[in-house]
Amino acid sequence: MKKYPLLATLFLVILAIYWSFWSLMPQKTDDTALTAYGFSMENALAHVQQISQKPHAVGFAAHKDVREYIISQLEGIGLETSLQEGYTTGDWSNYSKAINIIARIKGSGTGKVLLLLSHYDSNPHSSLGASDAGSGVATILEGVRAYLSQNKTPKNDIIILFTDAEELGLNGADLFANKHPWAKDIGLVLNFEARGSGGPSLMWMETNRGNAQLVKEFIAANPAYPMAYSLVYSVYKMLPNDTDATVFREDLDVESFNFAFVDDHYDYHTANDTYERLNPTTLAHQGSYLMPLMTYFSDSDLTQLKSLNDSVYFNIPVFKMVSYPFDWIWPMFIMALILFVTILIWGFKIKTLNGKDLFKGFLPLLLSLGSNILIGLYCWKVLTWMYPQYKDMLHGFTYNGYVYILSFVFLAIGICFWVYHYFRKIATANLLVAPIILWLIVCWAVGVYLPGAAFFIIPLFGLLVSFMVVVNQKEPNPLLLLFLVLPALFLYPPFIKLFPVALGLKMLVTSTLLTTLVFYLLVPLFGFYTRKKQLGIIGILLFIGTFITAHFQADFTADTPKPTSLVYMLDADENTAQWATYEHVLSDWTAQFVGEKKKAVSVLDEKTISSKYSSRVTYTSEAPLKQLPIPVVEKMRDTIIGQERRLEIAIRPQRSVNRLEIFTNTIAIHKGSINGVPISEYYLKNRKSARLATHYISNNELTMLQLWMPKDAELELTFYEASNDLLEHSSFAIPQRTSDLIPMPFVLNDAVIIKKTIAF
Repeated sequence: MKKYPLLATLFLVILAIYWSFWSLMPQKTDDTALTAYGFSMENALAHVQQISQKPHAVGFAAHKDVREYIISQLEGIGLETSLQEGYTTGDWSNYSKAINIIARIKGSGTGKVLLLLSHYDSNPHSSLGASDAGSGVATILEGVRAYLSQNKTPKNDIIILFTDAEELGLNGADLFANKHPWAKDIGLVLNFEARGSGGPSLMWMETNRGNAQLVKEFIAANPAYPMAYSLVYSVYKMLPNDTDATVFREDLDVESFNFAFVDDHYDYHTANDTYERLNPTTLAHQGSYLMPLMTYFSDSDLTQLKSLNDSVYFNIPVFKMVSYPFDWIWPMFIMALILFVTILIWGFKIKTLNGKDLFKGFLPLLLSLGSNILIGLYCWKVLTWMYPQYKDMLHGFTYNGYVYILSFVFLAIGICFWVYHYFRKIATANLLVAPIILWLIVCWAVGVYLPGAAFFIIPLFGLLVSFMVVVNQKEPNPLLLLFLVLPALFLYPPFIKLFPVALGLKMLVTSTLLTTLVFYLLVPLFGFYTRKKQLGIIGILLFIGTFITAHFQADFTADTPKPTSLVYMLDADENTAQWATYEHVLSDWTAQFVGEKKKAVSVLDEKTISSKYSSRVTYTSEAPLKQLPIPVVEKMRDTIIGQERRLEIAIRPQRSVNRLEIFTNTIAIHKGSINGVPISEYYLKNRKSARLATHYISNNELTMLQLWMPKDAELELTFYEASNDLLEHSSFAIPQRTSDLIPMPFVLNDAVIIKKTIAF
């Protein structure tokens, strides 16, 4: 290929990749997708700013302030607001009080109701909750105001529900779905969430049956910037993550559309989840979903959303969202297989293909694929060896994570070009057979095991047509080949970034693997490049350059602060005290207390206090013994009925506390309740640890625990009573963190813990 076509097509390849990202979301906050509906970004951002002033988790002082602000805004646009208050334990045995905020727009019809859903509590204990989920609350508040300002009367009633205690176990959603009389009226849920502070908002559906009708209606609603892939929900179902919408699907069999953004994942659940760090165009993207969907579904028949059939769906520039039935998966695969065999036979017949070079074509594929998979699998281990401080970012996604993704993508591309350079004497037509066979295997595998990803076959058809072209033409038009690889360039780059951002850099293998697979789809074009070695060198040099850039961004700063943790634990049984931390690399602030005498062994290791990623205490050291009020544990009732023992225990805090963790010894608990609210029987039967329950305490209430067990069982309960006031507690002199430090999320932090074990 001549120099000019090489540079031109390479530029166009880069441009297509850029377009694949650029088209996913609004590029400005005054996008017509919002302004056409009267949605004001200024109003929405003002809501976020007001909501995210302070941490407002359940039991925190600002929690009430945020609730009162939301109520005032709903009433200010003419809606009558009510509160639903109650207690649940959810599916994870997390007992808490929830206060839901509810309003209803009356429609002209009597059909099912559209539910607009988000949660207003922030994550304990330091998150300001601007994105998660202040952005969702703000989107709905402003969206409803804009809708009502048009003086429209919807056909369907619209319920606005801001749930409480979502961060503790979806408790508010559980309370509404199972206790509120309006719950039976719901026909569809639009739920707005966040797992970061920027980037495009993903849409995924939740349904107990097929998604075909939901997909059809979503396309008909015509949101301006759909980012929706059937693959996402297939992956989501494999993960231990749920949203409030999950409760409505599981308990009420109600379908939902979820919307959530995941970029800048390092801000998720941290003190950096602030108004200033929320990307305004991300908020605009949320609004661009809400307005057309609320308008469309408020007038639709919500009883006609269920389907027994599934659809594959994906978004692509120009065409926006494309879908087709699952029933097409295998016919399309067979068509691709037949097309491949037909071209293969024709290629041998006209002697464009030959067996020797065809089999040699597997060597560059296997060498590049194997190398890039191995690099992807071990790069996170290497990174945490080089920079052990990364282990303290429990998200698994570092502040310089985007640079690492780009760096290893460059390396994968460089390796592919470098390897294929050494097989440059093999005709491109022969080189293409191995990638086609590999992609046929990939498409077969996803058809069997991950049908939501069946759209992977679309770029394969482009590869097959390219194969037909290069078999029949010695010097095909490079622009034609570029056109045929566009589906690959439009579909896959967002996934190359998405998975390591959302799931952590340990998933960098998805980036190196997908980059390599996309390279194979571009072999019809790249195979004619005469400067593959130089491009390989450029790729490797870019890897080195970006890796060095990431190195200089590895330190923690005020803008990229280090997560730190410290707790004080008093063992009331041994009358000893310890400092404890979850940090792997101690900050100077933490080292003041854990310090040189740190030990990597702790009683906390045996029964780990609940954390999102099952994180364990890393270091402890001896702490001064403080005289703290010990919780009073009183046996209220102990009876045997038949073969069962029933035990009732009251745990009364003697200080201001936020949380009580309860662990048992290894005995069977048949049944249980906290303050009369049953603990999930499914949880009791399937619990994989000694943890029995967590009580997130409001107003210093007592915990009345009722347990049913075998009559001869000898019960031992271990209690961890925690207050989130270590830095303010009068018995301690803990300095505030410096600007380059934040509290570590996902673990119990800045807490005074009292441990007590009692046998019954």
